[in-house]
Amino acid sequence: MRKRSAHDLIRNKVLREWRGMDEPLNLNANVHRAGDMIGEIMRLAGLTEGMEEGRLREIWSAVMGDFVAKCSEPVSLKRGCLTIRVTQPAMRFHLEQMRGSLLDQIQKAAANNKIQSLRFAVG
Repeated sequence: MRKRSAHDLIRNKVLREWRGMDEPLNLNANVHRAGDMIGEIMRLAGLTEGMEEGRLREIWSAVMGDFVAKCSEPVSLKRGCLTIRVTQPAMRFHLEQMRGSLLDQIQKAAANNKIQSLRFAVG
């Protein structure tokens, strides 16, 4: 903190007497932009573990091919578990049989460790 000079002290005293009060408070001193805090809020809420939906759909389409991608879609990624919605029980059975290799392929395509397991749901 800078030491106040005699000139600053006299100036503040004159201004205080002229205004009839002290220097007004800086109203912007404790104002924060929401964008500065959103990252921390998302981290505390556990929302930073996911991936962008469009990127997840691209990865799924690339790994599975057009036919399977049309019959299924990624719907959520929570706590490392990617949930895939499939249109038919037969498709679910087929994907369950490939679960281990699918997980490896998806993890390689995603190039991160956010996806730890797969879950298939008919819906």
